[in-house]
Amino acid sequence: MTGNERTDSPAGGGNTFDVGHFKNEDAAGIVKLFRSVYGEGYPIKLFYDEEALREANKEGRYLSIAARAENAEIVGVEHLFRSSPHEAVYEAGAGLVHKDFRKLGINTLMLTFLFEQAVPRFSHIEQVFGEAVCNHPVMQKTLMDFGFSDMAIEVALMPAEAYSKEKSATGRVATVLQFRTYRRASRKSFIPPLYEKELSTLYEGLDDSRELSCAEGKAPAGTSSHITSEYFDFSRVARIAVHEPGEDFPDSFSAVEKSMVEKGVLVLQAWLPLSSPSVGETARVLRERGYFFGGLLPRWFDGDGLLMQKLLCPPDFEQIVLYSDRARQILVMVKADFRK
Repeated sequence: MTGNERTDSPAGGGNTFDVGHFKNEDAAGIVKLFRSVYGEGYPIKLFYDEEALREANKEGRYLSIAARAENAEIVGVEHLFRSSPHEAVYEAGAGLVHKDFRKLGINTLMLTFLFEQAVPRFSHIEQVFGEAVCNHPVMQKTLMDFGFSDMAIEVALMPAEAYSKEKSATGRVATVLQFRTYRRASRKSFIPPLYEKELSTLYEGLDDSRELSCAEGKAPAGTSSHITSEYFDFSRVARIAVHEPGEDFPDSFSAVEKSMVEKGVLVLQAWLPLSSPSVGETARVLRERGYFFGGLLPRWFDGDGLLMQKLLCPPDFEQIVLYSDRARQILVMVKADFRK
C-alpha cells in the first residue's frame, strides 16, 4: 500500500473506505469529526484548528491517518505524535471514528495502515508507543495484536470526566504503556539497585538488545541537573523529565515539584534516564519522597527511561482492567512499591 489506498471494509455490504496519509483538504473534516464526537471538550485544541493541524502535519509533530467515505467525508482518524523527549519516538493515539460508521472495521483498517504500512516507511520513527486505557481491555489487546509489549502502568492518569459520554469509568483511569520497536538500536542502561528485579523482568520482554549495568554511581561534584516539566490542566497531571541528574538534583527537583503542586496537580510523573550512571541515587531520592515504580520506557531519551509516579489522590488499583499476564505482573510490581 503506497500513499492512499481504497480498502474494502471487513463488514462488506458495499462499504468501501479510502485510508491513507493526511491531505491538506482533510483538515476541515478532521475538525468536524472531533466536534461531532467530543463537542468542544477534547483537551488537545489542535484538533479544532484547521491551519494548525495542517502545519503540525507539515512539520511532522503530528502525522494524521484518515479514513474517507466514498463522498470524501472524513469518518475516522488516527494520529502519530511526539510526546516523549526523544524525537524518534512517537505516540499513537487521538483516534476516533464517526458514530454513524462504527462497527464497520474502520479502526482496524486505520491501525493496520498505520502500524504495518506507514510507520515502516517513516525513516525518522524508530519506536512507537500507545497509552491503552484500563477501564476496558480493548485497546490493550489491539496493540498486542500489532506486536506491542506492555512496559509500564500509569496509575490514575485520566479523570473520569474524560469518559462521561460513554459512562465507562467511575474514577480516575489508569493506562498501560505499550511499545513496539521499528528500528533496533542497542543501548547501555544502568539499573537502579532499588528496581533491579522489576527492570530485569521488563527487559526480558523488550524487542531490542541492551547492555545492562548496575547504577551505583553519583552525579559528579558541581554538576547541574537538566529538568523540564509539563502540566496538563484537564487531567491535573504533571510530567517531569529528568534529562540529566546533577549534584543539585534533590533541590532542583523539589523546586519543579513545588511549582506543579501549586498548580493543583493530582498525579506527578517523573521520567529518569537509565543512561545515567547516577540514576540509582536519583531513584532513591524520589522513592524517599513518595514516588513509586511505574515501569520501563524504551528509547524515551534515546536511551531508556524509568517511570516513577506519585499520587495526591487515592489510587485506582481495584478499577484497573488488564488484558495480558505481563500487564498484571507489572501491576503487582507497581502496587507492591506503592504500599512499601
